[in-house]
Amino acid sequence: MAEYHYHPIQCIVPPHMVERILKNGSSKQIEWATDNLNVSGQLRGQRQSLAEVSAKPKAAIGNKMRNIYDAKFGSTLPGKLVRGEGDAPTNDKAANEAYDGAGATYDLYDQVFGRNSIDDNGLPLISSVHYLKGYDNAFWNGSQMVYGDGDEDLPNNERLFNRFTIAVDIIGHELTHGVTQYEANLVYRNQSGALNESFSDVFGSLVKQKLNNQEVSQADWIIGEGLFTSNVNGRGIRDMKNPGTAYDDTVLGKDPQPGHMNDYVNMTSDNGGVHINSGIPNRAFYEVARLIGGYAWEKTGKIWYVTLRDKLNQTSGFQAAANLTYETAGELFGANGTEQNAVKTGWSLVGIIVNQDKKTGCGKIFANIMGRNNSF
Repeated sequence: MAEYHYHPIQCIVPPHMVERILKNGSSKQIEWATDNLNVSGQLRGQRQSLAEVSAKPKAAIGNKMRNIYDAKFGSTLPGKLVRGEGDAPTNDKAANEAYDGAGATYDLYDQVFGRNSIDDNGLPLISSVHYLKGYDNAFWNGSQMVYGDGDEDLPNNERLFNRFTIAVDIIGHELTHGVTQYEANLVYRNQSGALNESFSDVFGSLVKQKLNNQEVSQADWIIGEGLFTSNVNGRGIRDMKNPGTAYDDTVLGKDPQPGHMNDYVNMTSDNGGVHINSGIPNRAFYEVARLIGGYAWEKTGKIWYVTLRDKLNQTSGFQAAANLTYETAGELFGANGTEQNAVKTGWSLVGIIVNQDKKTGCGKIFANIMGRNNSF
């Protein structure tokens, strides 16, 4: 029997940023933001889900299968195929960036975590570029990636966003929503939704770090570097190292992310603040990676990946994530070792104290025990 996974549309540009544009932008920027909000609303209303997994072609284990399509500024997906796996680069920068970014994401999961594509079963990585005209966003729709070109139709001095394939961590972020969909399937609301966003930031950043061969101390920990045009006073859309400092702009406002539970934001919009409160687990990951050192994907990334794959459930919150990453660190690298103590300290730095006696991951472990290898 085919398995279906419901997956809400999760766009990289958070709604609070669009709301600021509606409040502070020029008439043309407000018109753009209104159009983009309408598109996002229509997408969410479609309640898209995955097609039957059995009906999709599979890649051989260890082999990528990437197909890049041109939507030609329309909304019909996927569009016209412009580059398949192994094809030479095209003259289209967006298509080539989507191809390379999907490959870098595949490589991280394959080479570091032994995962065979997004679903761990060879799911082809399908991407569509040039989605609509002036669409300032990117999203994973449950079965493929979709990228807009930014607000290229605005006057140069009013443009805010470049094309959305320009930042490899955005590509890794959105594809990781697919990984989460197949694993913990974290409900996209409140703390579980903020964790959903945070895991995407974590692995999006690791994609960039591995591609650039950067150790923890060399990485910028910025999500979406290069996405803003020179008109914006900002380094990216989020800063994992220092949440709340990614941008401070007259149109986009100031980055609202907290980095500590003392500043947790209770709100009803943005599905309970999923793009805002994700700053707290984001910083926790950075702090753990800093304390462990080296390449973040080697140890800290593996702790987070195994926790997502085997232990978290759909409604897990921050406390469960702290308890379970601590538990996983002990299982992977030894009880009371450097790695486990780093996890404990990292979460404490964001105001979450690990409950060392709490065992909350058993259900997911039993669900995944057959055919899984938890050792690295």
